[in-house]
Amino acid sequence: MKIVAGLGNPGAEYAGTRHNVGFMVVDALAGKLLGKGSYKKSFGAFTARAEFEGESVFLMKPQTYMNLSGDAVGEAVRYYKVAPSDLLVVHDDMDLPLGRIRIRSSGGGGGHRGVASVIAHVGADFIRVRVGIGRPDPRLDPADYVLSRFIEEERKTVEETIATAAEAVLAIFKKGLPAAMNRFN
Repeated sequence: MKIVAGLGNPGAEYAGTRHNVGFMVVDALAGKLLGKGSYKKSFGAFTARAEFEGESVFLMKPQTYMNLSGDAVGEAVRYYKVAPSDLLVVHDDMDLPLGRIRIRSSGGGGGHRGVASVIAHVGADFIRVRVGIGRPDPRLDPADYVLSRFIEEERKTVEETIATAAEAVLAIFKKGLPAAMNRFN
C-alpha cells in the first residue's frame, strides 16, 4: 500500500489558498484514480482508497490544520504498517518558484511546519512532492502569503502545476523514484 498525504488547512476559508496546494494535488489524483469517488472521514482526515498499477493507494487530506498534519498521517502509517518509503507527502514550498515541482526522497522540514509535524510522527525518510508557490514580496508576512489565494494571472500556471504534480506522484508509483525525479525535477 502507498499513502499519499496532501497537506493543507481544512475549511472553506482556506480552500484555494497557496498553503492548500497539497489538498489540490490529492483532489487531482482522486479525480484520475476514482473518477467521481468521494472521500470519507478517517484518521482525522478526508480519505479515499484507489488502485493504480495493481497497488492500493490511500489518499488523505488531514483535517488537523497544517501544523498538526503528522497526527493524521502518523496514525494512518501506523495502522496500515506502511514503510516510510511508501509514504508520499505533497506540500507547498515558498523556496520554489510558482509552477515548479521538486521530488525529494527524504530530508528535513525546511521551515514547513506541516512537514515538520509529519517528520515528528513518522521520521524523515518519506517521499516529498514539493509544489512551488513562490516567495512573497519582502514587505508581506510569509504567513499571510501562504494563506492568500492565487491571483487571476497565476491560475493557469497553478492548474497546470497541480496536474503535473499529480502526474509526478503516479510516475513515482509506475516508474520508481529515480525515474520520476529525473523527469520532474
